[in-house]
Amino acid sequence: MSPAYFIAGTDTDVGKTTIAAGLLYAAQQAGLSTLGAKPVASGCTVTPKGLRNDDALALIAQSSLKLPYAQVNPFAFEPAIAPHLAAREAGVALSVQALLAPMRQILEQGADFTLIEGAGGWRVPLSGQANLSDLAIALRLPVILVVGVRLGCINHALLSAEAIARDGLQLAGWVANIVDPRTSRLEENLASLAERLPAPCLGRVPKLKQASAEWVAEHLQLDLLD
Repeated sequence: MSPAYFIAGTDTDVGKTTIAAGLLYAAQQAGLSTLGAKPVASGCTVTPKGLRNDDALALIAQSSLKLPYAQVNPFAFEPAIAPHLAAREAGVALSVQALLAPMRQILEQGADFTLIEGAGGWRVPLSGQANLSDLAIALRLPVILVVGVRLGCINHALLSAEAIARDGLQLAGWVANIVDPRTSRLEENLASLAERLPAPCLGRVPKLKQASAEWVAEHLQLDLLD
């Protein structure tokens, strides 16, 4: 098992944070120290302590190493829009270099199991021609792909896996997060994903309105990352 992974999704709203929290919980149950980070997040809430993002707070809750919020989520924006647009409106230069230093500090904490969660899918823009995937490339992190299981998920998953491989990164594993349990031919779709994705399936997580990290962890096999 690698000490650190980049969590990517096949699209937005596929449950990356839900799965990341479950993985962090499972790692703690295995006796590992944990740390989760969200380098950039939009859709944040204004609080007396500053902007706060629900995804980042969920990762903090499942991290055994406690860091200040600003270290876990260094770039936070209020509008619930694409991060590069939110950064532009805020007058913030959102670049790979700007994200790289704080995320290297996260990795330097030396947790047994660290997750850095992306935003949206694999090719999320930052600025110019740079994408958030360039951060994962710069950090040389293996990737865990969260597949939002619904109509069209096979195409999204395979294209994401191809892009990850083309970028020179290892797809360490994938998780089937069943965001639409009414998906036609569900079992056949899952079988097709398992046949075609070049990495082990770490678990299939059923749809639940309020999925706790503990409950999600019951559906994951962390040892398959070995």
